[in-house]
Amino acid sequence: MDNIFFQISALLALTLTIAFFVRLLKQPLIIAYIIAGIIAGPMFFNLLHGDKHMYEAFAQFGVVLLLFIIGLHLNFKHLKSIGYASFITGTGQVLFTSITGIIILVALDFSLISAIYLAVAITFSSTIIIMKLLSDKKETETVYGKHTIGLMLVQDVIAVVIMVFIGIMKDGDDLAGSFLLLAVKGIASLVIIILFSKYLLPKLLNRISNSSELLFLFTITWCFGLSSFLYLLGFSIEIGAIIAGISLSSSPYQLEIASRIKPLRDFFLVLFFIVLGSQMSMSSFGSIWLPSLVISLFILIGNPLILYILFRMLKFTRRNSFLAGLTAAQVSEFGFVVLFISNQVVSLDEKVVPIFTMVAIVTIFISSYLILYSDKIYNFLLPIFNFFGTDKHRQAEFAPAIYDTWVVGYHRIGIKVCHALGKTKSNFSVIDYDPKTIHQLDEHNIPSVFGDISDVEFLESLPIAGAKMIVMTIPSLDDQINLINHVRKINSKLIILANAYHYEQSEVLYSAGANYVMMPHLLGADWISAMLMKRRFTKKYFKTLREEQLSNVDQHFSS
Repeated sequence: MDNIFFQISALLALTLTIAFFVRLLKQPLIIAYIIAGIIAGPMFFNLLHGDKHMYEAFAQFGVVLLLFIIGLHLNFKHLKSIGYASFITGTGQVLFTSITGIIILVALDFSLISAIYLAVAITFSSTIIIMKLLSDKKETETVYGKHTIGLMLVQDVIAVVIMVFIGIMKDGDDLAGSFLLLAVKGIASLVIIILFSKYLLPKLLNRISNSSELLFLFTITWCFGLSSFLYLLGFSIEIGAIIAGISLSSSPYQLEIASRIKPLRDFFLVLFFIVLGSQMSMSSFGSIWLPSLVISLFILIGNPLILYILFRMLKFTRRNSFLAGLTAAQVSEFGFVVLFISNQVVSLDEKVVPIFTMVAIVTIFISSYLILYSDKIYNFLLPIFNFFGTDKHRQAEFAPAIYDTWVVGYHRIGIKVCHALGKTKSNFSVIDYDPKTIHQLDEHNIPSVFGDISDVEFLESLPIAGAKMIVMTIPSLDDQINLINHVRKINSKLIILANAYHYEQSEVLYSAGANYVMMPHLLGADWISAMLMKRRFTKKYFKTLREEQLSNVDQHFSS
């Protein structure tokens, strides 16, 4: 098939077939893309013969759009809130993996240059895969989830810096002169971009945001236009894509822009990974399986171990340290990008990309299961941890006082519950895993405990046995069941109020032992029904209701 249209059609059909089976195994689709590339490459069907430059252009589009969206999601405010721990763990893991990786690769008879670039490539963990799996488990807001996302952001920033230096390497041997010239150009262009983003870009976006098609067209133009502008100044196109994303990251239309760009990114990214997978050949397999196995074991064991040690040094609990460490047991799509750009600068060993591809398949496949079943793995290993004694570390101190009522989750429903308990002079405390919430509660002298109720060791340290009631306002079904199971073991008479958004969830919570399950939509329906039964359909009546509602909203946010 020499026609590019038929080639891409065949590639997509092949990828879809493989993706179906990959999803049955609960694996990220990146595995399907790489395997499709291997099958479509010279090792099997050789579907990508001819039109090499066309596929390389598609791969370049995929890289640019991937980096644009990564820049779009670089949340520096989030990084600042947990910056110290994220910086230490992120940079510590990068240094450990890269230095140890170079030593291992040199011992495996790689040239120093190839060892350095490959070690840098395997350093980064996959932000996309980790975010996806944490979101599926609804653990992005947990203690370990937030700090994992933070260290991923640190790694992304380090990756951007590394890519800048790789770009400088293109200019030859005068690195000092090239760096100085590039720094001057960079500062000048950065000032222009900041001024444009601060004063002109918001007004422009406000004008075009009422048309989703126009907003999409502007975003694509901005991404490729700014990338081209910085490329003309001597920077790489990839750096331009990241900066283009960062310049829009604080925009109120950021979510809309990301949702519009992602389908286009995914299409070209599929072709990018297919092209990379196609570089595998049967002749190279015999020489790459051993280094691929060694590096894979290093990533699967070394990365979790170093992160566990770093988090424990920062006085995180064993559970949070263990779960955060497991998330990093895979290589990143950033590694592909680094090697993709590096091949344009230096001549790497031809085995480097196939080895990294094999390592990606192995580590992503295994680590996906490690993340999905991390709690079960931790509970299985808990006797080993307990052998070393009681965990003395906590992320926040809490008072060992006895409270009649515990409110789990302060946002939304929890605020009104606490307001009511305060009015009745009830003795209560709040459990929440948001440091900002705990700080606000401390400012208002409301007793609170910082912690994650999915952590069995944390629950065991709470003085719940003497309580009379627990009110759970959080949305997570699994976390509520975990707390109910724990409470019922120590106090069968304690009243438990749970929270559900679906009938099926309420049935599960009742079966687990909840005394009553709040369902916000039913409570709202009861209220509106009672209001309509009064038959006071006058403007004055609804005006009074509106004023009461706005007053409640004001109290809600002021509290």
